[in-house]
Amino acid sequence: MSRVETAPAALAPVVAVAAGPKAQTLPGFLALFRSELTLTFRRARTMALLGVLAVVPILIGVVVRLETGDMRGGGGPAFIAQVTQNGVFLTFTALAVSMPVFLPMTVGVVAGDSVAGEAATGTLRYLLVAPAGRSRLLAAKFTAAMAFCVAATLAVALSGLIIGSILFPVGDVTLLSGDTIGLGAALLRVVLISGVVALSLAGLVAVGLFISTLTNSGIAAMASTVGLVIIVQVLDSFPQLHAIQPWLLTHYWLSFGDLLRQPMYWHAIWQDLGLQALYVAIFGSAAWARFTSRDITA
Repeated sequence: MSRVETAPAALAPVVAVAAGPKAQTLPGFLALFRSELTLTFRRARTMALLGVLAVVPILIGVVVRLETGDMRGGGGPAFIAQVTQNGVFLTFTALAVSMPVFLPMTVGVVAGDSVAGEAATGTLRYLLVAPAGRSRLLAAKFTAAMAFCVAATLAVALSGLIIGSILFPVGDVTLLSGDTIGLGAALLRVVLISGVVALSLAGLVAVGLFISTLTNSGIAAMASTVGLVIIVQVLDSFPQLHAIQPWLLTHYWLSFGDLLRQPMYWHAIWQDLGLQALYVAIFGSAAWARFTSRDITA
């Protein structure tokens, strides 16, 4: 009996797609991606991570509501002061709070475990012996991890929007520049900012995927990815390192605040997205080089 035939039941859909005659075609890749997506979101850990992210805006909203008492009161940092006047701003505040810590940690867990986790359980061998191609499998894992980035960002944004609407007034939004826009335009900015935040995590996904190809321990890969993010953010806080800080993965993560002005400032956003693309190119290539030459018998 072959290894593919003895694959665990949980991996059967992926193996079936990988072993199929259309594995090298675009429809075959999309089927492989759907299987990876199903495996990612069927894990209890993934749903728990999304649940934790959804709780963050609730905690922020409750604390701000209790501290301010009167919803018409102001004071505090720009985002916090705006929350008390318009609940839509709770979404932006929650994203600003989640971006440095909570979102990178959850994404680091998913990306770091994508290859190493399956290697640890022995299921990776069943995938690598199938004729789907290692490059396509790695691309499917990257795309599934990016889908998690979108889901994680939406968990924060939608939770913030709902709890903000419950606890605070909602109406025309006064931007950080002092200009006022309608509620519909503000919701469009919520969508735009959520997209920018999700794309800002692409570099981290590539780094986590690369680290995941270096070890057979899912825990080690997850810890290394999250630890690396923490180290990079510490380095980004030292003024003495200003020469290298624009090249650090996390440097432009909070630049989405420039989209809360009229007109919107795009310079830092494009720098952020360009930097993420650079990290994806470098660490994605490194992950591909490692993964395509990996010993599947180990």
